[in-house]
Amino acid sequence: MPVAVMAESSVSFRRLLEQCETQELEVPRGLGGSACAPAPGGIATPLVYGQLLALYLLHNDMNNARYLWKRIPPAIKSANAELGAVWSVGQRIWQRDFPGIYTAISAHQWSETIQPIMEALRDATRRRAFGLVSQAYTSIVADDFAAFVGLPVEEAVKGVLEQGWQADFATRMVMPKKPEPAPVPPIPNEQQLARLTDYVAFLEN
Repeated sequence: MPVAVMAESSVSFRRLLEQCETQELEVPRGLGGSACAPAPGGIATPLVYGQLLALYLLHNDMNNARYLWKRIPPAIKSANAELGAVWSVGQRIWQRDFPGIYTAISAHQWSETIQPIMEALRDATRRRAFGLVSQAYTSIVADDFAAFVGLPVEEAVKGVLEQGWQADFATRMVMPKKPEPAPVPPIPNEQQLARLTDYVAFLEN
């Protein structure tokens, strides 16, 4: 089976995901996840399983990742340590253990077919962590924030200052900048008039 050449972009990763699904399974999409039938020709290779599992994690598709892990034959799991290492990352994602995700990614020497996916997953996790902190915190201890985004404290603080956040070096606190609310699309004049008419009619009744 030829190994797909990967460029570090969401488009190429999505294309690779589709290729791996085609090679591993015929995947009719149904309610509640995938209703999967084994592909003709028998069991997929460990390479396909490993890439597909990592790509599901990259796309934060934990349902398909869990279904895939369950259907990988035990003999293939036990003979391929990298599959278990990929799933250990998935377990941290499932537990929302952000520091654990970075640790699990760094703990394994990934093969050349998995490493680009894991690097993209680490970056995507970091972006997600930045977004969650900006929404959930008015202030956070710099050390806790650094662990959450998987960076050394100095690098994490430098990064948020560049994004317009604030930091108090005396108290070692980081003050996130709240994300800008999504713009509300303007309502056409006819819709405004109809709403006003309905409201006046409601008051008169």
